[in-house]
Amino acid sequence: MSGARVFSVDECWAGEWLGPSVVVADAGGFRLATDADPAASGHLTGALLPGFRDAHVHLGLVDGSALPAGGIAAVDDFGWDLDTARGWATDGRLPSVRYAGQLLTAPGGYPSGSGWAPPAAIGIVASPGEVPRAVDRQFDAGASFIKLTLNSDAGPVLEDASLQAIVRHAHTRGITVAAHAQGAGQAARAYAAGVDRLAHAPWSEELDDELLSAMARSQSWVSTLDIHGWGRQGRDFEVAQQNVRRFIALGGTVLYGTDLGNGPLPLGINERELRALADAGLGPDALVASIAGASDAGGLGLRASHIAEPRTPDTAAWLATASVLTIDSLEGLLS
Repeated sequence: MSGARVFSVDECWAGEWLGPSVVVADAGGFRLATDADPAASGHLTGALLPGFRDAHVHLGLVDGSALPAGGIAAVDDFGWDLDTARGWATDGRLPSVRYAGQLLTAPGGYPSGSGWAPPAAIGIVASPGEVPRAVDRQFDAGASFIKLTLNSDAGPVLEDASLQAIVRHAHTRGITVAAHAQGAGQAARAYAAGVDRLAHAPWSEELDDELLSAMARSQSWVSTLDIHGWGRQGRDFEVAQQNVRRFIALGGTVLYGTDLGNGPLPLGINERELRALADAGLGPDALVASIAGASDAGGLGLRASHIAEPRTPDTAAWLATASVLTIDSLEGLLS
């Protein structure tokens, strides 16, 4: 479609439900209308939300072009080689992409030898002196955040000095740090070093209340609960979900993320992940926030999420019916 289109919608999410709203769609994407915009000239039935984001994927392991059709408008890629990652931002077949670039780890550390990560996706950090170059390489290649690994179940992990140096240097460049923390004590090490986000809800051990309370004040977690059994819930799922339940109760922020590429996960919105979060204590609005977030100064994104049916008490199932709305697909839906 050409030019801007102003339309009304039954309800709109911008960090909270706004009720009936007027939205502008133009080349810059979707945004809430202001008094300076023309009156609405069409109506969209249902709810409009910022584009749903899967906050943990590995595009190098899946057909990312299938994700918009599955309801995912944006993703955070948690580790791949820089040459490939650079091309994602301009690939119109993909969701909007933020990426970490290489996974920073100790010599021989995870995911070395894992089988799923090519050597070019791994950034080895042997000492604190190597940190600036490793971090700057990701930043200069367009990385939106840094990912490091602390997986003592799979091999060596970064020593404290290198771990702290990665966080410190990333923060001087204005970017956040996420960590894969696996093995006893590794989530606590990530917190103590100032890691901003855990790539997975911890499942190696039940964390104590004091640590969880401190984490809830300064750290967010990506959920990835469904990787533990893909619907067949065992010990790892139960520990992870219990940690999430207690983290939420203490005020912690949990983001919807699936670790797409890790096993038989759907190429799109994963209702099992949403339902596991709801069962862990995320109320309806918090569940929406985990996948849709909040608008930025009224902006809903280049791609928004649309749900045609009215809200139901089963928020997980309702969210799973969302489709990605683009400027081009809008016209056929307006009345």
